[in-house]
Amino acid sequence: MFKLPELPYAPDALEPVISARTMGYHHGKHHAKYVDNLNDLLKAAGETPASLEEVVKAAAGDPAKKKLFNNAAQTYNHTFFWTCMTGAKMAPSGDLAAAIDRDFGGLAGLREAFVTESLNHFASGWGWLAAEGDKLVVLSTHDADDLLPREGLTPLLTCDVWEHAYYLDHQNDRKAFLEAWFDNLVNWEFAAAQYDAARGKGEAWRHPGPVAG
Repeated sequence: MFKLPELPYAPDALEPVISARTMGYHHGKHHAKYVDNLNDLLKAAGETPASLEEVVKAAAGDPAKKKLFNNAAQTYNHTFFWTCMTGAKMAPSGDLAAAIDRDFGGLAGLREAFVTESLNHFASGWGWLAAEGDKLVVLSTHDADDLLPREGLTPLLTCDVWEHAYYLDHQNDRKAFLEAWFDNLVNWEFAAAQYDAARGKGEAWRHPGPVAG
């Protein structure tokens, strides 16, 4: 079975962009429910997977496994989301900063592309910064969909644009949330490690595996 991962920081560490109240609901209830549903579905199917990534990839595109995919992918997406944020404001550096300059003309250009893509994404989903080999790309996915089933793409960052991610703190102003998120919460050290992994330098992040119980 999979466990709800602990947050990598205190629940109030991302304030004022993301409040402790939002984090309590989002991590403690929404994310936890996906994990519970995932475990129930796996148990009912008699499946004991070695990794969450394996579950997501195997269920992707299979109508008979749509519910399993949704809960597995949302479990993965949320843990990745928490991991790519930090309460310590930072800026990109090194090879990642150079790639941002090359592909977006600088951090301001990446900010505009990321905010625009995520803002214009209709309804629920996720905004992503990913690496396709050496190249950086910005894209969005609907509902639970993520980048795991897409060969050649390594996620560097994601921002949750389901309304429950920001509504308590920003109401319907998704743009204000995205701008504040990009300016203050991005864990650029994590993104740089993912960018290295995309180019064969180290291992990409993986979700914590199942535990006995």
